Amino acid sequence: MLFNSLEFIFLFLPLAVLVYFILNKIGPSVPPKLWLTAASLLFYAWASILYLPLITGSILANYSLGRVLADIARPKRKTILTLGIIANVALLAYFKYANFFIANTNALLATDIKPLALALPVAISFFTFQQIAYLVDTYRGQAGEKALLDYAMWVVFFPQLLSGPIVRFRETMPQFQDGPKKPDYENISRGLYLFFIGLFKKTIIADTLAIWANHGFNAPNSLTLVEAWITSLAYTMQLYFDFSGYTDMAIGIALMLNIKLPLNFTSPYRSLSIQEFWRRWHITLSRFLREYIYIPLGGNRRGDIRLYCNLVITFLIGGLWHGAGWTFVFWGFLHGMGLVVNRLWRKTGLALNRTLAWFLTFNFVNIAWVFFRARNFSDALSVLAGMAGLNGLVPAGFISSWAGASGRWLAEAGKFVPSDLPAAILLLVLCMVLVLLTPNSIELKDKFKPGLVTAVFTIVLALLAITSLTGVSQFLYFNF
Repeated sequence: MLFNSLEFIFLFLPLAVLVYFILNKIGPSVPPKLWLTAASLLFYAWASILYLPLITGSILANYSLGRVLADIARPKRKTILTLGIIANVALLAYFKYANFFIANTNALLATDIKPLALALPVAISFFTFQQIAYLVDTYRGQAGEKALLDYAMWVVFFPQLLSGPIVRFRETMPQFQDGPKKPDYENISRGLYLFFIGLFKKTIIADTLAIWANHGFNAPNSLTLVEAWITSLAYTMQLYFDFSGYTDMAIGIALMLNIKLPLNFTSPYRSLSIQEFWRRWHITLSRFLREYIYIPLGGNRRGDIRLYCNLVITFLIGGLWHGAGWTFVFWGFLHGMGLVVNRLWRKTGLALNRTLAWFLTFNFVNIAWVFFRARNFSDALSVLAGMAGLNGLVPAGFISSWAGASGRWLAEAGKFVPSDLPAAILLLVLCMVLVLLTPNSIELKDKFKPGLVTAVFTIVLALLAITSLTGVSQFLYFNF
């Protein structure tokens, strides 16, 4: 079940919220927590019931390890923590990287090991990282006391289960314990407002951009300069609106339940440096990488060379976390080196013009996304060759195609075809305006005031988004 499905919007979500508040009204805190846990497990099992034992087993194992960490004598705590982290990483590695390892072993040693018949369990990357953070926080004395039910509900809480944000126990659980137990109609209206902004981003913008991105990346070998830049920028914008849209919906759903999830996006494509980009893009993942990998490696405490190595290692791990492929590793390497170059530039004391700083940062991010999206290095290099103009500047008939583009666009109600390059350019320009010059969804949420205008705006977004649901498209980060 996905956020952009009719069964979720019209059945699961209203039922989950309604029953939660009814149970809070008629009884103690245990029944509503049980309901949210059961509803969240049903939400998870909707994709594949086969992996329900996996997530429940992971919950029981990590909770038990956390209890041992909280109670055991100090000399043995580090050993328990290490074993817990290894177990979680091993589980993730088996499902996500086993076939990647087999393929590379076969290529390197000329062996013929058969790949395993494995499907990637939904959300395994997210709930594994979240539980590793829990173990570390427990070791540090920062997690707080908890019951098994509290812990299970925290792990499987359906608004953030599938693709984050990656939350800490101490961020959300106190809200369930001490926060309002009655419906807060301003929170509900604000949550619906944010949910439908996110749904609009996904169904209207991201899924439309996917037409252009998929067309180019599926046939990268002969892209002209114009086609290649449309391809790369379409994916850059698709990924932004897809993932930020999901996050908007997740935060909005949680808000309906009086739970405030941490911020995950704040206009990352406005960044003036790659360091600023990672403070704005997928903020909870950046926090995890910083606090649970970069700092334990030594951070910036052991000299410049060690600092630069730590940055690169951290982002190599971040790249591999996103996917089992060398293109993901290289994407992580690029960002690690980008952060190194940023540090070196700051040491010079020189300042770039703001426009130039934005231009360099955005294009670095855009080019790096090519490796993130491409099926392999060959496809990535083909797209980059097109972006460099090595296959010509414009496709045949490009100029004449402008004549009927607007008419086809309107006649087909936004159902573009890859040959409509003028429509793609206009759409990308509109996306850049939205990303760079208009308030982001969190800013809109913070300025939210219930009223007729806001209600009409929300209803229009909802109608446009829902009526466009001809099929349920998967969110991009579900692949990671």
